[in-house]
Amino acid sequence: MARLIVKSPYIKCGVGHSAGGYMRYIATRERVELIQDNRPPTRKQEQLIAKLVKDFPDAKEMGEYGDYQERPTKANASAFISQALEENWSDVQKSDGYMKYIATRPRAERLGSHGLFSDKDGVELDKAMAELEDYTGNVWTHIISLKREDAERLGYDNARAWRNLLRAHRNDIAAAMNIPPQDFRWYAAFHDEGDHPHVHMMAWSAKPGQAYLSQDGIRQIKSKLTNDIFQQEMLHLYEQKTVSRNELVREARQAMRELVQQMRTRICDHPEAERLMQELTLQLERVNGKKSYGYLPKKQKALVDEIVDQMEQLPTVAECYEQWWQLQGQVEDFYSEKERHRPPLSRQKEFRQIKNAVIQEAETIRLGKITFEDDTLDQSDEAEKDENVSWDFRTLRIDVQDEYSSLAERDDAAESMRELAESGDAHAQYFMGKLYRDGPLLPPDWVMARYWFDKAAKQGYAAAQYALGKLYLSDDASVHDSELGIQWLEHAAYNGNHDASYRLGKEYMRGEAVRKDTRKAMDHIYTSAQAGNPHAQYLLGKLLLQGKMVERDKEEGIQWLSQAAEQGHSYAQCLLERQSASTAPEVFLAVTRLLHHMANIFQDNSLPQSGTGLTHIDRKRRQKLREKRLVHGHKEDDHEEQQYGGGCAGLCAEAGFLLCVQPAAEPRHRAHSAPGTALPADQRPRHGP
Repeated sequence: MARLIVKSPYIKCGVGHSAGGYMRYIATRERVELIQDNRPPTRKQEQLIAKLVKDFPDAKEMGEYGDYQERPTKANASAFISQALEENWSDVQKSDGYMKYIATRPRAERLGSHGLFSDKDGVELDKAMAELEDYTGNVWTHIISLKREDAERLGYDNARAWRNLLRAHRNDIAAAMNIPPQDFRWYAAFHDEGDHPHVHMMAWSAKPGQAYLSQDGIRQIKSKLTNDIFQQEMLHLYEQKTVSRNELVREARQAMRELVQQMRTRICDHPEAERLMQELTLQLERVNGKKSYGYLPKKQKALVDEIVDQMEQLPTVAECYEQWWQLQGQVEDFYSEKERHRPPLSRQKEFRQIKNAVIQEAETIRLGKITFEDDTLDQSDEAEKDENVSWDFRTLRIDVQDEYSSLAERDDAAESMRELAESGDAHAQYFMGKLYRDGPLLPPDWVMARYWFDKAAKQGYAAAQYALGKLYLSDDASVHDSELGIQWLEHAAYNGNHDASYRLGKEYMRGEAVRKDTRKAMDHIYTSAQAGNPHAQYLLGKLLLQGKMVERDKEEGIQWLSQAAEQGHSYAQCLLERQSASTAPEVFLAVTRLLHHMANIFQDNSLPQSGTGLTHIDRKRRQKLREKRLVHGHKEDDHEEQQYGGGCAGLCAEAGFLLCVQPAAEPRHRAHSAPGTALPADQRPRHGP
């Protein structure tokens, strides 16, 4: 595999040490004669190699040493010796034995009197050396090499190419070394040697003590030079691998989607994670200040990490993490031979959010907050009832929903449904509201959804009143109005919509959209539970078991949970099965919610990471964008074809698509007055308080 090798040792100058000798050496040394036959190394070379690997064990990692081990020839021995000496110059110059070898080593042709080059042509060696005579700072000695076949293929087998490359990137190298461009000093020489032609670059700051080179800085230098050297080849390689890589990305993302969905819907039974979560809850009682991972003491941080690592042991989480890890490495593995080791999930910086999710759930337990495990209901609680519907509406609804019909036929049916709605049919108005809210036949438009829900709601249609109330309580800025949302839910509940009663109960418990009122909350929850709502039955049973908001009554709590379980409520079933568990129900629920948090975090990180700074698009927004794409005839994953350059390309495509969509025109006579507002007689609700 083609790759660029960059090493950056340094010489510490001052106190009797100077980098001038090294500069003279790299400037005047001539490439070792390339021996075309397979003559074995000399005894002197073998002795020197043995001494080098003993004195400098890291030399065994050099490519030249590997070449020598594979083919112990005179040429390979000479190439290794030269490179090993140069990479360890600071220690070499202290040894008479090494210096004697350098003085008597074989020589060949030079680039003029010396091979030194820099920002300007016509470098004077003595003048350049004089710059370092009294220098007291560190001088870095970058060694940048390619394999012979790569250098010849890419045109970097001559001094001119390397000179142009380093001149083009001198400011990049200066930045990586934390040196302002005006203070950056450098000289270099090309050594056309053995199987690894290379360039030596001496670099320092005019101000001693200013420069600093970290491992990240070395990576930056390598990245800049690699992108330039391999640019054309990289493009060619991408062309060759695009199809196969895109397929891998598609498969990985599909696998992640399936795993994420499993995590979102699964109830987590993990006793050890529950035990640790309970312990963390107790420890947080003794922690003052902000309850986030970065502010926690070491002991509590370690406990959070342990919980994350325990969650990683769940098969779905482990597989999802593995898929994510493979996905991230698709591009990186192209040009890196370095073995990648997957860290534990708790040490993966891309998933730091999980740690705060753990703390969030522990705090929920500690503070005794009431939780709602059905916040992901979406619109599944809006079951359609065919009571008092017209024949026209029933027929048109079938035509609109017929997925086997052509899009044109369904569009015609939707237009006819619109005409029926405009004629005053409340069911058609409600249906049009859902088409605009949910798609996909019509472009999602919540303003238009509000218009049609409002029309049906004012005719006393309880289902529309409930839908309108939820719409006003959504976080969409174009329709949000908490006061109107509560009012319309009250209308729906009064007209017998027990889902609205349940939602009102939750709102009065939360105290966010409306002032908190425990009595009203429990009245609505009881009403909905008695009407057979399984979610209300589950919530009521849980509250009775925990003794929250109501007096603790285990027997009645189990009765309500049993009714919910009979209707297939999975959480109710689990709470009934865990009556003898050692941990409290709220701990089990917290660990399950943590699993769902992790699913969302994995979903948000399911694209390969990119170096570009893209504004974050959350999960709900991304779903809306996908729905709009589907409406306009795009396949769900057709943006993936352009993602081989980075993980955010798909989101960019989706965001760009959004900008091209024009909002649907709003009717000229739109009205959404509050339920108490005076209306014309023919528009007043038929039922209501």
